[in-house]
Amino acid sequence: MDDPNPPFNQTSEKNSVVEMHGIVKHFPGVLANDQVDFTLYKGEIHALLGENGAGKSTLMNILAGLYRPDSGTIMVRGKKVNFHSPRDAIQVGIGMIHQHFMLVPSQTVTENILLGLNDPRFLMKLPEYDQVVKDLGERFGLKVDPRAKVWQLSVGEQQRVEILKMLYRGVDILVMDEPTAVLAPQEIELLFRTLRKMVSEGKSIIFISHKLPEVMEIADRVSVLSKGKVTAAGIPAKDVTIQKLARLMVGREVLFRLDKKRQEPGPIVLAVEDLNADNDKGLPALQGVSLNVRAGEIVGLAGVAGNGQRELAQVITGLRKCNKGKIFLNGEEITNQSAGYSIQRGLGHIPEDRTQVGTSPNLSVTDNVIMKKYCQPPIARGWLIDMNQAVNFANQLKDTYEIIVPSVQTPARLLSGGNLQRVILAREISGNPKLLVAVQPTRGLDVGAIEGIQRLLLKQREAGSAILLISEELEELVSLSDRILVIYEGKIMGEVQDGDLETIGLMMTGTPLEKIQKGVG
Repeated sequence: MDDPNPPFNQTSEKNSVVEMHGIVKHFPGVLANDQVDFTLYKGEIHALLGENGAGKSTLMNILAGLYRPDSGTIMVRGKKVNFHSPRDAIQVGIGMIHQHFMLVPSQTVTENILLGLNDPRFLMKLPEYDQVVKDLGERFGLKVDPRAKVWQLSVGEQQRVEILKMLYRGVDILVMDEPTAVLAPQEIELLFRTLRKMVSEGKSIIFISHKLPEVMEIADRVSVLSKGKVTAAGIPAKDVTIQKLARLMVGREVLFRLDKKRQEPGPIVLAVEDLNADNDKGLPALQGVSLNVRAGEIVGLAGVAGNGQRELAQVITGLRKCNKGKIFLNGEEITNQSAGYSIQRGLGHIPEDRTQVGTSPNLSVTDNVIMKKYCQPPIARGWLIDMNQAVNFANQLKDTYEIIVPSVQTPARLLSGGNLQRVILAREISGNPKLLVAVQPTRGLDVGAIEGIQRLLLKQREAGSAILLISEELEELVSLSDRILVIYEGKIMGEVQDGDLETIGLMMTGTPLEKIQKGVG
């Protein structure tokens, strides 16, 4: 039997396509990669795991030509390479799909896919290329309108554009950083079919994910990074369990069951009545949505990306106007009021985009956590901000919410995804919100960070807050929610209280609850 962890100098016997040896990468105050070895074989899917901040993305950014290592060597198909840019990596067949999208919002889907290629004539033949992109999307089950502007697309649709961009370039070594974070279960299944087809044709895939069941399903081998070091190298996926992988990632046992206490919900906090709103293209996104959330309960909203979830959250939180309908917060109408108006009346918001909407990346942790309190004493002193009070407040939240950061003066952009999400939660929950609208609160986080975020949400539920939880993670919705509503093409298809995944899945594809119940009966 072959050794699953061959020494570096023996990998050529395994037909390796990528060999990274002794990779070291420093950032100011951080050793991101510490003598990392990594090997990828031809025709395999190799999962790369680790906590947020473990060094996975840094290592893959080096392989994709975005970063240069401080030391170490990279071999591609037996030849030493030295990349100066992503173009160099693509020229040898290496492409990367990033967790945070590398798209130009003002350009169309097709223009984004063609940007950077050597043929300047595409601008004169865009309709032809639109058709090529459309055909490519249909071939791989990645449906998206080639003529749509990127800023008009949902997060899930933008992810599809990133995948299509690499497929169009014909890469045969594909690095995927959290590719399923924005996909619904049906879309993930289609993606996995695509990946299996690719590896059957000899392509090789590095799959970075925090979703351990997905890793067990799709990966041939697994490597784990912890604090920049390799703690497991190329273990066959069939030889490990989810519990063992979680322990290798976070260094402790992770409980996969949440302790959700039974409690009776209180009065209605959020009431939405017959809500209608348009999306960024001016097309109907919400069509007669009605729902309510009571104090001390979590109401989950399930749906495939792009079915109105984003628009509903934005209308409720004052970031988008509605055309029709009413929204009440504790009995007071807040329809089409500003975000600030609703915040003053007890609304908290965890947006799906933590880097561009949830935080200001170039401001410090302190500046980010006082955004809702800088006008209030003791942080406000007349027209001035008392920075001593602000720093004290930030340090209190840092300790309470276990935000791992060198100093509260650290810019938010330097934090890992999990710690950045804790900054947002600390800011929103410290305001004691009556209503918390949480959109994809654990997207892209590792199992340890997910466990912490989910416990914070349950604690807020116990404190009496009404929580509207919008997520594409069905397991998360089932484990956290008291009730689950399903949205499809801007309409609520029904409500499920028993967490029946089959029923929820059917409703997500447009089957009304009444029809499902009649079929069962």
